[in-house]
Amino acid sequence: MAVLGNLLVICIVCADRHLHNPMYFFLTNLSVLDISSVTNTVPKLLEILLTQGNTISFNECFLQMFCFLSSTAVEFWLLTAMAYDRYVAICNPLHYTLIMNKKVCAVLVAISWIAGFLEALPYYIILSHFSFCDSNVINHFFCDLTALLKLSCTDTSVIDIMTLAEGAFTAFIPFLLTLISYVFIISTILSIRSTEGKRKAFSTCSSHLTVIILLYGTIIGVYMQPKTVDSVNSNKLPTAFYVVTLPLLNPLIYSLRSKELKVALKKVISRRTTFSATEHF
Repeated sequence: MAVLGNLLVICIVCADRHLHNPMYFFLTNLSVLDISSVTNTVPKLLEILLTQGNTISFNECFLQMFCFLSSTAVEFWLLTAMAYDRYVAICNPLHYTLIMNKKVCAVLVAISWIAGFLEALPYYIILSHFSFCDSNVINHFFCDLTALLKLSCTDTSVIDIMTLAEGAFTAFIPFLLTLISYVFIISTILSIRSTEGKRKAFSTCSSHLTVIILLYGTIIGVYMQPKTVDSVNSNKLPTAFYVVTLPLLNPLIYSLRSKELKVALKKVISRRTTFSATEHF
């Protein structure tokens, strides 16, 4: 469902020229990210549930961990770029096309993807040299970093320090930039005199704001809990929500909130219906 929903968004945006603008360019990249994220973890989870095939090789496990960490980091930066896009659209609409040109959008997306992969790479390199002598049973439904660290008999202080440092860069800085963008956005919306103008301005960023709240709310639920012995078990539910549910909700949220996406979807369906009817005739 998540893969099909995000594929549908990508196909609609590519098929309709009216959607070839920065907002939907970022949305397409978010859909690609959601597809890669959900296909990284969910197939193995389904295999465990359906066939009890709960074994994974060392290399596959570390590749899964790397893909999960990198996709999470990419999502933070990509949503920050989308927040900047909404800031320019609402706070500086007359210069929107000049500021958010194709080159700027491409650079923002490239930075998001490259930064995400570079931030996850040190974990992969360092953790792959650790010794895992205590157990080979991962107390999770995928190869999560915290679950793997609990199995290692190597000193994990380096990873702990790196997690704090990169966490500030990966999560806090994007959150701060997004928060600043929305402070200006909300301030601008409140200064609009007409109620209809306020409603239209808010509708352009409501989908993105909903996704931001869901993402950071889930991350807080996963990583901001007290460090107890049972922390891995308590993290499974919010992690499952992030891994499985968010990629499914993102296309639904944007398609339900975006009138342009709804109109484009209706056009695609009507064209398909007309073509099929003509072919049958």
